[in-house]
Amino acid sequence: MNSRIRSIIRSVKKTDLVWRYGLNLSPTLDYKINNKKPLSDVEKNILNKLNSDGIAITSIEEFFGGASEFRALDTATRALLDDRKQEIENLKSMANDPSVGDKTFNLEMLGSELTFDSESIFAQFALNNSLLNIANAYFQMYAKLRYYNVWNTFASQGSARESQLWHFDREDNYILKLFLYLEDVDEGTGPFTYAPATHRKGKFRSIEPGFFLEGGVRRTTDEQMNAVFPREGWKTGIGKKGTIIFADTRGFHKGGEARTRDRLMYTCMYTSRASESKELLRVPSNIGNTFTGEQLRNLGIR
Repeated sequence: MNSRIRSIIRSVKKTDLVWRYGLNLSPTLDYKINNKKPLSDVEKNILNKLNSDGIAITSIEEFFGGASEFRALDTATRALLDDRKQEIENLKSMANDPSVGDKTFNLEMLGSELTFDSESIFAQFALNNSLLNIANAYFQMYAKLRYYNVWNTFASQGSARESQLWHFDREDNYILKLFLYLEDVDEGTGPFTYAPATHRKGKFRSIEPGFFLEGGVRRTTDEQMNAVFPREGWKTGIGKKGTIIFADTRGFHKGGEARTRDRLMYTCMYTSRASESKELLRVPSNIGNTFTGEQLRNLGIR
């Protein structure tokens, strides 16, 4: 099969009709038939912003009412930091050196590939019912939890590179990520930054900024993005500890350009079951009776 035919097939598979009712028929119909959960007013507001802008920013207090789950998540993270204190200090010294590996400025505290642990607060948080309500409603199907982790982003002084530059994720039609700040984030801490409405549902989905290739991946500088989407329209996720950012990273975004101090946050990702995303989360089929039927659907095992 030549490259042109492969390109045509790939384009057809990504059309909304084929993607939803061909590649994701089962989770789509399952959601339409079995989902009976009304969204809360807060969830509706977040969903509306996601649909129109591709990004919604809220807080633990507004979204969860200051849930105990957040306190447990924060406590578990502090324990991780303490256990790996010396290792983290050693890794920080390599944050400015791209020659030793990709994204040396960012440490995945739980490892890059995980086995789902039903006893872990990091796993449990990603399956919180309110988060799933939004993910499923945004996809209009039972979305699949693909990833969760804690990111420790080290302050560095080198030129912006990799995810610090503008880009969009290509593994699915919609890619919903949550970023939960576990410490205050200001301009110098590498805040998540987004070009609103550049996702597939958005009115600016067709913008085409200039780019260069970095390891085969398209990257765009601030200057190139500003030329087609003026910086005054960018949404910069500055916020206090407990700030929550929902974003469809199929839209243009960047983050992690920490300069003055480190950034610490929890993140998780939801895609469709047909996503081309690398399998970053292995889910055992025998996780027991800990979770509801809907949560099992969102793990892709029912």
